[in-house]
Amino acid sequence: MDTHSFDILIIGAGIAGASSAAFASQTHRVALIEAEEVAGYHSTGRSAGVWILNYGPPDVQVLTGLSRPFFETPPPGFTEVPLMSQRPVVSLAPPAQLAHLDEKLAEGQGLEEISIAELRRWVPALNPDYASRACIERDAFDMDVASLHQGFLRQLKSQGGTLALRSRTGRIERHSGLWQIEVTGGALYHAPILINAAGSWADEVAIQAGRRPIGLQPKRRTGVIVDPAPFTPTDWPLLGDVDHSWYCRPEARTRLMLSPADETDMDPQDIQPDELDVAIAIDRVQQALTLDIRRVEHRWAGLRSFTPDRSLAIGLDQDRDGFFWCAGQGGYGIQTSPAAGRLVADLVCGRDPGDAAKILAQIDPRRFA
Repeated sequence: MDTHSFDILIIGAGIAGASSAAFASQTHRVALIEAEEVAGYHSTGRSAGVWILNYGPPDVQVLTGLSRPFFETPPPGFTEVPLMSQRPVVSLAPPAQLAHLDEKLAEGQGLEEISIAELRRWVPALNPDYASRACIERDAFDMDVASLHQGFLRQLKSQGGTLALRSRTGRIERHSGLWQIEVTGGALYHAPILINAAGSWADEVAIQAGRRPIGLQPKRRTGVIVDPAPFTPTDWPLLGDVDHSWYCRPEARTRLMLSPADETDMDPQDIQPDELDVAIAIDRVQQALTLDIRRVEHRWAGLRSFTPDRSLAIGLDQDRDGFFWCAGQGGYGIQTSPAAGRLVADLVCGRDPGDAAKILAQIDPRRFA
């Protein structure tokens, strides 16, 4: 049996594990352990990737804001392409959602109302009978998810860290102050600190390790790619309704990505799209936009995992024995990843978490004890 010694073991090489590993490996020996053949196969590789400050609960919005400088100016050598490109977000309000629009404008940051007439000049496919009012968040942007994720993995490797693919966890035990993880093939990893960043499988990993689960619920989200011809949506904003029952955004310049914003409870798995959700996405978007959608070019689904109160779970487990959580990212994992990864590393390595300290009580996994 091959035995490998590290300072920190991280289970899960999606965006949560990769970002945590990149920051922790600056000062510690880190092994990032991934069950699949490629890192980010599940939720990270299926993300729409849009940075929206007003998306998610207050703790998420704090980490989203703290992540922006990283997207604007990533570290030297992190990526060869820009990580962000401007993409405003527009929320449409049909008559039944007007009160919710007023709430959104009152509570949000940097939101302003935009006239339907202006929107129709910008998005000529907009159905003039769908919404009577709308608001816009102009300071939002698309994120290059693949480059972001690969940048974190590149940092890990350049700092002496290890990425162990095809290494599904089996036995997870703690002996003499060390976590010991046996993976596929019989290799054994051990370290005093274990970070659970296993996404939809994080509760299962906790049970493997003899810890109590925190009640994570994976939920399916569906995506569809269509051709919106004769319209060219390259410069359109991300469009959706105020109640978040659908959204669409340009994809690859000439295509449109649609989603019914579904949140169907699922068990952890390699999730596939449901045809009913695909049909619902098309129907809801066609109510708002005058599109003649005759063919779906691509369809997929991903899992977004939420804690019971939908805030993040980042911090030390209640048993206080070197088991850390980094879970419950929901649909916010990409846009919060720079600040969240740094926060995890700061907590694990005993560093000052800086401005993120104000949300520690809100995201403490021990609140579910």
